[in-house]
Amino acid sequence: MALRPVHVNIKALDHSAVGRFWAEALGWQVFSGASGVTTYVGPAGDFVWPDPVAVGVDVVTVPEPKTAAKNRVHLDLATTSAAHQAELVARLRALGATPADVGQGDVPWTVLADPEGNEFCVLEPREIYRDTGPIAAVVVDCADPPAMARFWSAATDWTLRSVAGDHAVLRSARDTGPYLEFLRTPGRKTAPDRVHLDLLPYPGDDQAAEVARLRALGATDLDLGQGDVPWTCLTDPDGHEFCVLALP
Repeated sequence: MALRPVHVNIKALDHSAVGRFWAEALGWQVFSGASGVTTYVGPAGDFVWPDPVAVGVDVVTVPEPKTAAKNRVHLDLATTSAAHQAELVARLRALGATPADVGQGDVPWTVLADPEGNEFCVLEPREIYRDTGPIAAVVVDCADPPAMARFWSAATDWTLRSVAGDHAVLRSARDTGPYLEFLRTPGRKTAPDRVHLDLLPYPGDDQAAEVARLRALGATDLDLGQGDVPWTCLTDPDGHEFCVLALP
C-alpha cells in the first residue's frame, strides 16, 4: 500500500487567472474543473489524470487572500541554461509575476511570486534537474527534514534520495518527475498552507485503509470546514496540510 502525489493544490481568489498563469509558466495546458471552482493545469495534450509522470497543479477557489507570511510550501522551476533562466524570468514577469524577498540574499536563483503572491523560485541550471520537466521540485519548509522524509517516504511510493540535517530529498521510484525536498527553516507554521500536496491511492487500494495507515505514521485529522467531501484532509507531523483523494 502506498499513495502517489498527483498534484500541488494552490488556493486562490481567482482560480482561473492563477491557473492560466501557471499553465503559461510551465508550458502546460488549462483544464477546467467540473465544479467550476477549480482549474487543473497539466501537460499539454489530451486530458490524463492522474498523469503517469508529472505532478500537476490544481488551483482552488477560496474567499481569503494570501497573508504576508511566506508560504511554507513552494515550487522550484527548472532551467537548462543561464539564457533560459533569464528568458523565463522575463516571461514570467510579463505574465504578472513579481520579485519576492524572502531573505534569500545573493543567490543564483530568482525568487518571484505569482499574481496572488505565492512565492516560487526559478533555479539556475542544475544537472540534477535536467529530466524533471518544468517543475524541478516541490519544496517544504520544516523543523526536522529527516523526520519529514521518513514520514513522506512511508506515506508515498517515493523513495529517499538523500538526507542531511538541514535537507532531505525524495523522488518517484521510477526516477521521473519532480523531487520532493524538505528544508530546515526557522520559525513555525502560523497559518493554513496556501499550497499543499494532494495524494491518490492506486487502483485496488482502499482510501480509508490508506488514511488509517497515515494516522499510524503520525498524520492528524484536519477540519477546515470541508464538510462531507470525498477526500480526507490531514496534517503531517510538522503540521502541513495535505489531502488523500478518492479514486475516480
